[in-house]
Amino acid sequence: MADPELEAIRQRRMQELMARQGVGNQQNPEQQKAQEDAKREADERRQMMLSQILSSEARERLARIALVKPEKARGVEDVLLRAAQTGQIAEKRRGLYRCWNR
Repeated sequence: MADPELEAIRQRRMQELMARQGVGNQQNPEQQKAQEDAKREADERRQMMLSQILSSEARERLARIALVKPEKARGVEDVLLRAAQTGQIAEKRRGLYRCWNR
Protein backbone atom coordinates (compact mmCIF):
# COMPACT_ATOMS: atom_id res chain seq x y z
CA MET A 1 0.00 0.00 0.00
CA ALA A 2 1.04 3.60 -0.46
CA ASP A 3 0.24 4.61 3.14
CA PRO A 4 3.80 5.71 4.09
CA GLU A 5 4.08 7.65 0.85
CA LEU A 6 0.68 9.24 1.35
CA GLU A 7 1.57 10.20 4.92
CA ALA A 8 4.85 11.75 3.76
CA ILE A 9 2.98 13.78 1.14
CA ARG A 10 0.46 14.93 3.74
CA GLN A 11 3.25 15.97 6.10
CA ARG A 12 5.00 17.98 3.38
CA ARG A 13 1.71 19.61 2.39
CA MET A 14 0.96 20.49 6.01
CA GLN A 15 4.40 22.06 6.39
CA GLU A 16 3.85 24.10 3.23
CA LEU A 17 0.49 25.33 4.47
CA MET A 18 1.94 26.21 7.85
CA ALA A 19 4.77 28.14 6.18
CA ARG A 20 2.28 30.06 4.02
CA GLN A 21 0.13 30.96 7.00
CA GLY A 22 3.17 32.04 8.94
CA VAL A 23 2.82 29.66 11.85
CA GLY A 24 5.85 31.37 13.36
CA ASN A 25 3.80 34.56 13.54
CA GLN A 26 1.30 34.97 16.31
CA GLN A 27 -2.32 34.69 15.26
CA ASN A 28 -4.77 36.79 17.09
CA PRO A 29 -6.69 34.97 19.82
CA GLU A 30 -9.97 35.19 17.93
CA GLN A 31 -8.52 33.35 14.92
CA GLN A 32 -7.00 30.69 17.16
CA LYS A 33 -10.31 30.18 18.96
CA ALA A 34 -12.19 29.94 15.66
CA GLN A 35 -9.74 27.34 14.37
CA GLU A 36 -9.97 25.33 17.59
CA ASP A 37 -13.77 25.47 17.48
CA ALA A 38 -13.83 24.31 13.85
CA LYS A 39 -11.47 21.44 14.66
CA ARG A 40 -13.55 20.42 17.68
CA GLU A 41 -16.74 20.50 15.60
CA ALA A 42 -15.14 18.37 12.87
CA ASP A 43 -13.98 15.84 15.46
CA GLU A 44 -17.45 15.71 17.01
CA ARG A 45 -19.06 15.11 13.60
CA ARG A 46 -16.52 12.40 12.86
CA GLN A 47 -17.23 10.64 16.16
CA MET A 48 -20.97 10.93 15.61
CA MET A 49 -20.68 9.32 12.19
CA LEU A 50 -18.52 6.53 13.60
CA SER A 51 -21.05 5.90 16.37
CA GLN A 52 -23.72 5.44 13.71
CA ILE A 53 -21.82 2.69 11.89
CA LEU A 54 -19.93 0.95 14.71
CA SER A 55 -21.14 -0.91 17.75
CA SER A 56 -19.96 0.17 21.18
CA GLU A 57 -17.54 -2.78 21.29
CA ALA A 58 -16.00 -1.75 17.96
CA ARG A 59 -15.67 1.87 19.10
CA GLU A 60 -13.97 0.71 22.31
CA ARG A 61 -11.58 -1.45 20.33
CA LEU A 62 -10.77 1.44 18.02
CA ALA A 63 -10.18 3.70 21.04
CA ARG A 64 -7.71 1.18 22.46
CA ILE A 65 -5.87 1.13 19.14
CA ALA A 66 -5.78 4.94 19.17
CA LEU A 67 -4.03 4.93 22.55
CA VAL A 68 -1.10 2.98 21.12
CA LYS A 69 -1.12 4.04 17.46
CA PRO A 70 -3.22 7.15 16.88
CA GLU A 71 -2.25 7.43 13.21
CA LYS A 72 -3.30 3.81 12.58
CA ALA A 73 -6.65 4.36 14.30
CA ARG A 74 -7.22 7.53 12.27
CA GLY A 75 -6.53 5.56 9.09
CA VAL A 76 -9.01 2.86 10.09
CA GLU A 77 -11.59 5.53 10.85
CA ASP A 78 -10.99 7.12 7.44
CA VAL A 79 -11.51 3.78 5.69
CA LEU A 80 -14.67 3.06 7.67
CA LEU A 81 -16.14 6.50 7.00
CA ARG A 82 -15.38 6.27 3.28
CA ALA A 83 -16.97 2.82 3.15
CA ALA A 84 -20.07 4.13 4.90
CA GLN A 85 -20.31 7.11 2.55
CA THR A 86 -20.13 4.85 -0.50
CA GLY A 87 -22.80 2.53 0.89
CA GLN A 88 -20.52 -0.40 1.65
CA ILE A 89 -21.47 -0.23 5.33
CA ALA A 90 -25.15 0.32 5.98
CA GLU A 91 -25.62 -0.89 9.53
CA LYS A 92 -23.80 -1.16 12.81
CA ARG A 93 -21.30 -3.95 12.96
CA ARG A 94 -20.49 -6.05 15.96
CA GLY A 95 -16.76 -5.63 15.44
CA LEU A 96 -14.14 -4.21 13.17
CA TYR A 97 -13.31 -7.65 11.79
CA ARG A 98 -16.66 -7.90 10.06
CA CYS A 99 -16.19 -4.51 8.43
CA TRP A 100 -12.88 -5.55 6.93
CA ASN A 101 -14.15 -8.83 5.52
CA ARG A 102 -17.19 -7.46 3.83
